[in-house]
Amino acid sequence: MSVLHSENPGEETRYGRPISEGNLQQMELITVKIEKPAEINFVLGQTHFIKTVEDIHETLVAAVPGIRFGLAFCEASGKCLVRWSGTDPAMIKLAQGNAQAVAAGHSFFVFFGEGFYPINVLNALKNVAEVCGIYCATANPAEVIIATTEQGRAILGVVDGAPPKGLEGEEDIAWRKGLLRQIGYKL
Repeated sequence: MSVLHSENPGEETRYGRPISEGNLQQMELITVKIEKPAEINFVLGQTHFIKTVEDIHETLVAAVPGIRFGLAFCEASGKCLVRWSGTDPAMIKLAQGNAQAVAAGHSFFVFFGEGFYPINVLNALKNVAEVCGIYCATANPAEVIIATTEQGRAILGVVDGAPPKGLEGEEDIAWRKGLLRQIGYKL
């Protein structure tokens, strides 16, 4: 432990704060597996205000007419409820359940019905005034890495899918380019 500076001789400090038992806490690291059907895409992000639920809902329906989704937001003060909205009851249920499992303040989930994808709304989501950031947008199996303290929970990151098995070769490059054209993302 490094001693930086103290107003009181002999008192240990770190980053300008006195080190005492009162301001040091234990932290537990856990992972929470995202529960969803394999084909379902979702976005996990961080936001900062109760208005998020209405603003994200309005953004999604304006970006993609007829979009099917479920949204859940973990309120971090006041009643600390999971606030929710959406257009698809099954996706709403997925969003609610995963939000309750992760239980990190100001985090939000959007689950998309089949045939709807994050790529079509991701920039619109990032531009919602309350959205601070996006942790992931994926259909892969995912685990959320969480730090738990006496105060609450924080998302440290996301394990998204599996690790790479090697470098793509010429055949793999041709397959990737062909797939993007086949599904209409490239001409």
